[in-house]
Amino acid sequence: MDEVRPTSGAQAHGLVQLFPPGLQAIYGECRRLYPEQANPLQVTAIVKYWLGGPDPLDYISMYRNVGCPAQDVQEHWHYVSFGLSDLYGDNRVHEFTGPDGPSGFGFELTFRLKREVGETAPPTWPAELMQGLARYVFQSENTFCSGDHVSWHSPLDNSESRIQHMLLTEDPQMQPIQTPFGTVSFLQIVGVCTEELQAAQQWNGQGILELMRGVRVAGGPWLITDMRRGETIFEIDPQLQQERVDQGIETEGSNLSGVSAKCVWDDLSRPPEDEEDSRSICIGSQPRRLSDKDTEQIRETLRKGLEFNSKAALPPINTQGLLTSELSSPSRKDSLESESSAAIVPHELVRTRQLESVHLKFNQESGTLLPLCLRGRLLHGRHFTYKSINGDTAITFVSTGVEGAFATEEHPYAAHGPWLQSLWSRCSGIYRNSTLVMRQTKLPKEYSWPEKKLKISVLPDSVFDNPLQ
Repeated sequence: MDEVRPTSGAQAHGLVQLFPPGLQAIYGECRRLYPEQANPLQVTAIVKYWLGGPDPLDYISMYRNVGCPAQDVQEHWHYVSFGLSDLYGDNRVHEFTGPDGPSGFGFELTFRLKREVGETAPPTWPAELMQGLARYVFQSENTFCSGDHVSWHSPLDNSESRIQHMLLTEDPQMQPIQTPFGTVSFLQIVGVCTEELQAAQQWNGQGILELMRGVRVAGGPWLITDMRRGETIFEIDPQLQQERVDQGIETEGSNLSGVSAKCVWDDLSRPPEDEEDSRSICIGSQPRRLSDKDTEQIRETLRKGLEFNSKAALPPINTQGLLTSELSSPSRKDSLESESSAAIVPHELVRTRQLESVHLKFNQESGTLLPLCLRGRLLHGRHFTYKSINGDTAITFVSTGVEGAFATEEHPYAAHGPWLQSLWSRCSGIYRNSTLVMRQTKLPKEYSWPEKKLKISVLPDSVFDNPLQ
């Protein structure tokens, strides 16, 4: 990437017809906010993505925002991306679908970074951060939504900052725009600490963002990221955890319905050498992959999980004789869709099996979400899905209030190919033990409930990364 100044503003008025309409529409919204900054400093991809370059964003513009003293909003740098939406309308990057739907992925990213005293130019590291998020979107075709969280596990600016993860929300100033190629909204990246990310997972992103808006040093009304912030909102105001987050989890539950994870399950009621049915990470052959139909149902499971309906439901398994090769794929993928899941087995030939006993295996990061799964999801009549990042294995926990599940009270463990569903009733013993995973540091650790024929192991990452060792 390189820094340039775009040809815009007064110098460009005579050449406006040469500007790609999508690009011009975003420039127009930026000029509405910054009429005195017609030529902002800009980072550009040296080789454009549509010419084979690695960076999907053609440009990131950087503006100096004076804040809003009346709202106690401090001065900051405002970054705006160009490229997640359709800038050109000629199919060079995004498929042109007309003006009525979303333009490209339907959004651009923004970021607000606190301006340090004496800083005369904006740091450029946020541009690489935005390119990294854009690469994820382009490669996975997953779109972001307000309230989403991104587990980054590293200081956003490669320093020693506690700001190591991100939440996403609507930009407080930039309004959705209509372009000739569709609509574009603006999603703002908000840097957060690990404890704030975990609270967002256990409750919901919008709730944590609202708390941060009320704490000036944590972002204030416009959620400005301060990479030098050394305290979480819960350290600044200890009452927020108990009075807002814990109460929110108890009354509302969590809207996190699933995660990509390091996980696997074993059918303990069958011999381990039964290669077709065992999901053990220790077997040498490849497990059967999820069919497109299963993948679509798991995707719908996550979407349903984001809806706070009075009664949660899983979409039914379709057994109307459709082969996977006949299924039309959506234009945008969800995070659970796998490139390798064009399975060779017709969906209707993969039978649902009732299992007598199961062994669930998670790495520590996945294991820490078990209390969230129980307290924030199952106890509220919802469901929660772990989708393996190392294969097509999936584990969905369902409660008795979830309709459409193939796990039942009579058969609480059921599998459809490599997708396991486990029905959990309100069981305090399991809940009490699962909370210990949050504090567990010495691995491996195993929990067992013989009366329920259930075993859960929390294992080191190396077990999942090197399954044959």
